[in-house]
Amino acid sequence: MRVLLVEDDALLGDGIRAGLKLADYAVDWVRDGEAARLALADHAYDACVLDLGLPKKDGLAVLKEARARGNALPVLILTARDTHADKIGGLDAGADDYLTKPFDLGELQARLRALIRRAAGAPTPVLEHAGVTLEPASKRVTLNGQPVTLSAREYALLHDLLTHKNQLRTRAQLEESLYAWGEEKESNTVEVYVHHLRKKLGADFIRTVRGFGYQLGERVARGGDD
Repeated sequence: MRVLLVEDDALLGDGIRAGLKLADYAVDWVRDGEAARLALADHAYDACVLDLGLPKKDGLAVLKEARARGNALPVLILTARDTHADKIGGLDAGADDYLTKPFDLGELQARLRALIRRAAGAPTPVLEHAGVTLEPASKRVTLNGQPVTLSAREYALLHDLLTHKNQLRTRAQLEESLYAWGEEKESNTVEVYVHHLRKKLGADFIRTVRGFGYQLGERVARGGDD
């Protein structure tokens, strides 16, 4: 999952980015409203954590412009503005949730999980498909009830595919989800992680749509398949 963090406080932003990266999010961090506007226009994100009091362009203006362009990504406002009028204004401008500073990082992560889950139309916190379950809160993955050990990138790729399980995901979309700005990636990185997941979850669990990308398969995955 890839998140845009918009926060001008260097110490706070660094702490949030570190905490989200530990939770296996790919995080792009910008520190002013104009940079946020450009990032939202040029990149696809699963969610945005947005401060309001920003240099160059206020957070509410950034949010209103994004919604006017039809950008429907989940937005969590994170701000020191804590009056009822501020909260109402933020939600009416298009925010999906509102969290005031100071805050607990665990609560921020939980609210992000809920926003991303609702945006994907998932009715429960657990993502499931063909015998595979993934619990975002604990990062626990099982196949037919048995625990499966995944690397951080394998987990991130599986999370993306399960979140969009009724959609075809292109290689570019998967790379966007896996990597934040400045993170080095190899040309065949998606193929490598798809191969690893197939070995662990079953050869038919991920289907290749030649020339387009990847989609979850329809057959029930069984451990030990090649």
